Amino acid sequence: MPERPAPTASLPPGYRFRDLGPADQRDVLTLDGWAFPTGASVESLAEAPSPLSWDRAVGVFHDADDPDAVPVDGAVPVRSDLVGMHASYPFARFPVPGGTTRASGLTWVAVHPGHRRRGLLTAMIDAHVSRSLARGEAVSVLFAAEATIYGRFGYGVAAQDLRLTVPRRAALRDVPGAAEHTVRIETVDPDRHAALCEDLHERAGRDVGGSGLNRPGWVSRETSELRRYFWTDHEATREGREPQRIVIVERDGEPRGYTTFRRKLSWETLGARGWVSGGEVVALDAAAAKALYDVLLDLDLTDEVRPFMIAPDDPLVHLLASYRGAAPTLYDNLWVRLLDVPVALAARRYAGEVDVVLEVRDALLPANAGRWRLRASAFEDGVSAERTTDAADLSLDVRDLGSVYLGGPTLAALAGAGLVEVHSSGALAAASAAFAWPVAPLSSWVF
Repeated sequence: MPERPAPTASLPPGYRFRDLGPADQRDVLTLDGWAFPTGASVESLAEAPSPLSWDRAVGVFHDADDPDAVPVDGAVPVRSDLVGMHASYPFARFPVPGGTTRASGLTWVAVHPGHRRRGLLTAMIDAHVSRSLARGEAVSVLFAAEATIYGRFGYGVAAQDLRLTVPRRAALRDVPGAAEHTVRIETVDPDRHAALCEDLHERAGRDVGGSGLNRPGWVSRETSELRRYFWTDHEATREGREPQRIVIVERDGEPRGYTTFRRKLSWETLGARGWVSGGEVVALDAAAAKALYDVLLDLDLTDEVRPFMIAPDDPLVHLLASYRGAAPTLYDNLWVRLLDVPVALAARRYAGEVDVVLEVRDALLPANAGRWRLRASAFEDGVSAERTTDAADLSLDVRDLGSVYLGGPTLAALAGAGLVEVHSSGALAAASAAFAWPVAPLSSWVF
């Protein structure tokens, strides 16, 4: 295994970086419990497999005299505590519009509450960016526990997911072929379901509904650690709900989609009340999606399904007779940070012909700052993004370039909010149409 590049960011006196490994698992879980409070014990959480790629996990340790230790030769031993950490997942084929690129999935970012406001997070982000670039990853992506944190580091909201609370037996429009599916409802078993479902997941993202278009952001669980963690049903994650169940729909003996779910039931004066916690929904076409939703919306002793985390263009949005009745709410999904602007821009395809000069501001990575001429034909390879001295057509921060990168928010919308400065008449409309993508971006799972 190649040696990991050392973090170059500066930490305050008394703090140091150290690479983490499996032996640090309990300390990692303890720190995670401080940053993200949970009712589960460290002992219980340690029984589940870790999703981390340990060769990409870095800790911040605080070295201080241990007042409880017995002096040795007159010196008080130093105690070293894990007080901060970050890690990343390797996404070698992260989906971008019309293609893939190498991306670094930032995760497990935590700082002990007793060590906040000391610059640890800034130093960890610097270390993450440096290591990601050293690995040739042009993009960093994340889910934000707090929406106000990551914008200042150049991350922009690039995808939104839709959360629906759907009443039982909500009326759905018919889809030809939906009734031709057979249904299996089972308890999740990694040995039986993981490989099948991961294959369906990748196929559904590569060709959305048979359109020939991919879904940007539809990231796969590429490592064995992530797959094992995702498909292991650990009691600490149930929150009083039942073990994880799965619905698999097949047509002519071929699996066409799946969804995971859990139920919770309470007995009240008037009888049973229950709800279904909807999980990941994956379908190869609209007929399979309709077959899956028909099952979830008609489970006995339940009143509603909540909440689905689906794309804003998911079939369910259009199949519901009363979309309003599902209490739709949008949440930020993926945040994107371009680490290597020309490489990232050239990795994706564009929905229209474009020849535009973008002036990019990037306070963290000066190599990205300046003017870049982007040339592309509609839905074709051969994209070029090269540095230029030509006058800028549009000026924007790298954070906002990250927001439009997956084809979700548009340049026109950001310009309307005052976040994109327009220098050339007509450039905004053409560039906004080119950066857009017919399929909404989404990650179907939180990492």
